[in-house]
Amino acid sequence: MILEALGSILLGLALAWAAAHRYGHRLPTRTLVLSTGPAGALIGAFITHMALGSGHAPATLVGAAAVSVALLSLLLRPTRLHRSATA
Repeated sequence: MILEALGSILLGLALAWAAAHRYGHRLPTRTLVLSTGPAGALIGAFITHMALGSGHAPATLVGAAAVSVALLSLLLRPTRLHRSATA
């Protein structure tokens, strides 16, 4: 369980770093993004571990990644639409 938790935190941190690097202009502060990723992954790993039980480490990491990505996507702001002067 400890290794699943550490693995999910590292996975969440990697996903948060990638999101901050790729979508930095559409996200709030970097500190919030880099803390939301691991927190979401840890919650996702906990939920998946409770649902499946022990012995399903790959599935637990998939659940951790899914919740982390879902929470990070909630932080995204919409892009601004540029309207032309003639419209």
